[in-house]
Amino acid sequence: MRILASVLFSLLFLAGPSLASEEVVRLPVEQVIVTTDRGDIAFATEIATSDDTRSRGLMFRRSMGEREAMLFHWPSPRVVTMWMRNTYLSLDMLFVTADGTVVHVQANTVPQSLDVLSAGRDVTAVMEVIAGTAEQLGIRPGSKLKHRFFNGS
Repeated sequence: MRILASVLFSLLFLAGPSLASEEVVRLPVEQVIVTTDRGDIAFATEIATSDDTRSRGLMFRRSMGEREAMLFHWPSPRVVTMWMRNTYLSLDMLFVTADGTVVHVQANTVPQSLDVLSAGRDVTAVMEVIAGTAEQLGIRPGSKLKHRFFNGS
């Protein structure tokens, strides 16, 4: 009986990290305003600023509201690459420069794809919204994000 209990405990211990890895992690929420030709749109936006939170992103999420987003921010401009590993939602990715200008929209990403997605130029942020949002609201290159991260805000 002791051996069986020991084996069961070991299995639970070993399974724990794999189960925990699929846990949905919620981040602090701040308002981000996107200015388009049609006007301003407010998003309740989770903020990812560390390597860990940027790596995790929206992985394992099963739903997201139409005015919710996640904003990935880096302290200095760089060519940012993204992918959809373990991401179950189709997203629109807005690649944004230091002054808050959207320079590229990667629309309707493929869930769980390992394709590398990038603007191909330096940005300081990527904002993810549910797929179709950019087209529906008129968010395109030239739109502006207003948030404390952007020096043009």
